[in-house]
Amino acid sequence: MKQYDYVVVGGGSAGCIVAAELAKDPANRVLLMESGPSAEEHPETLAAAGYKEAFVNDAVMGERFSVPQTHAAGHRIFAGTGTVMGGSGSVNGMVYTRGSREDYAEWPEGWHWDDNQDDFEAIEQVLRPNRRPATSWTEACVASAEEQGFRRKEDLNDGSLSNVIGYEWMSYEGENRRSSYVAFIKEAGVRANLTVLTGACAHRVVFTAENRARAIEFEHEGALQRAEARKEIVLCAGALETPKLLMLSGVGPSEHLRAFDIPIVADRPAIGEGLHDHPNVPVFFKAKADIDCFYPQLYSFFRTNEASDLPASQSDTCYVYWPAPSAMRQMMQRMLPPMVVPHALYGPRSRQLVRGLVGAAFKVGAIQRFTDHMFGIILILGKPKSRGTLRLQSTDVRKQAAIDPAYYSHPEDLETMLRGVRIARAIGASNGLARWGPKELMPGNRITSDEAISSYVRKNTMTTYHFAGSCSMGVTRAHAVDPQLRLRGVTALRIADASTIPWTPVSALNAPSMLIGYRAAKLIRGGSA
Repeated sequence: MKQYDYVVVGGGSAGCIVAAELAKDPANRVLLMESGPSAEEHPETLAAAGYKEAFVNDAVMGERFSVPQTHAAGHRIFAGTGTVMGGSGSVNGMVYTRGSREDYAEWPEGWHWDDNQDDFEAIEQVLRPNRRPATSWTEACVASAEEQGFRRKEDLNDGSLSNVIGYEWMSYEGENRRSSYVAFIKEAGVRANLTVLTGACAHRVVFTAENRARAIEFEHEGALQRAEARKEIVLCAGALETPKLLMLSGVGPSEHLRAFDIPIVADRPAIGEGLHDHPNVPVFFKAKADIDCFYPQLYSFFRTNEASDLPASQSDTCYVYWPAPSAMRQMMQRMLPPMVVPHALYGPRSRQLVRGLVGAAFKVGAIQRFTDHMFGIILILGKPKSRGTLRLQSTDVRKQAAIDPAYYSHPEDLETMLRGVRIARAIGASNGLARWGPKELMPGNRITSDEAISSYVRKNTMTTYHFAGSCSMGVTRAHAVDPQLRLRGVTALRIADASTIPWTPVSALNAPSMLIGYRAAKLIRGGSA
């Protein structure tokens, strides 16, 4: 067993920052362990244009599926996340959005908008996000959105996201992706007091008789090992893996753990509760000219459901203007196999067969030309009220948990999506895009009634990979962690990832996850444990 001062589990957007910040003190010995491979083994995770190939690479994008979604046509929704150094920040579309002022009002005291600004600025000084230049098509989309009540906004990171459209900040510089791994670990160079271990699959947290987190038991190169933390363990494995690891370690709902004969360390019913996500549905159009854009760089935020009890200034939806030429082949190679292959037959062989067929189809000139003229307005439910659960299915750490985001279990969510589809259609049909001559492909002109649109939403819902809330922070003992990110019921263990978010921001979660990692390191250094 090797000893460190701090052991950080999960080398994603938050974990890389936690480890890097703690290692700034040369007196701290820090271990950062990541279950996936190094980013350098997969160069597409380091290139700005490589996001589309990373999305379809099983070595860096872990495959999971939800349980059948009762309110989403019974579908098992793809729930993959990045499994490589840098985590989802190494495979995503590089969007970097802080969120809105109203979002953080829902977080505990000390985590509100004004509390976070110095920390966001410190992160951005290292990350150096940029915005991509406008194109003819993106400017036409802006004009069309303005006709529908959106206002053009220069900076989407100033906390005001009420009915706006603009160009997103993105984690790239030149031709390179700037994940938190690149910015905080790789560019800092080798540090004698920081050990970065890839291919290290954490099996459980080892606790003392006094419920103190003492070590991480993990598998590396086929051998079971332990890493002891003299001071603290920080879990940054994400909203789908952190609660699973805790349950396998004996921390979670005791009745559930007993069903798997797992010895109880701490009965924490909140672990695995409150799971939620940003579901999305596409509205696709075919234009009469090539789409001159290759990144998902244009976003808008809107208060779509005025009947909601959210604050009047709170946008509840996000609209992403998605150019199909950027990644349509890769999207279909990732998403189509589980849709066409029966669940009982689905596996690596069937997946690769369908992917091969998709790849061959895109070599046909007519299909590629058709794709070059396609675009989507992707409607994302930014403030979901539905809450689900995450539960064990096995004591085998390599088996995925039962993931149930419970999409649309709260009826307001489906109503908001219904209204959002109508707005997306209206944007596509507005004068600003007229010279592109868009024709709606999906849902299609026959889908007009509320009932038909709702059915379309349920049948075509996908994840936006923004899982949150499964170890929510708050001020009461009913919450899994306290506002200092300390896990209640045990000592010397914190959680610093999106699982702690009580209610997800309307924006993407990459920037908020980095914030949580940065704040965790500050809290630890401040001696608040």
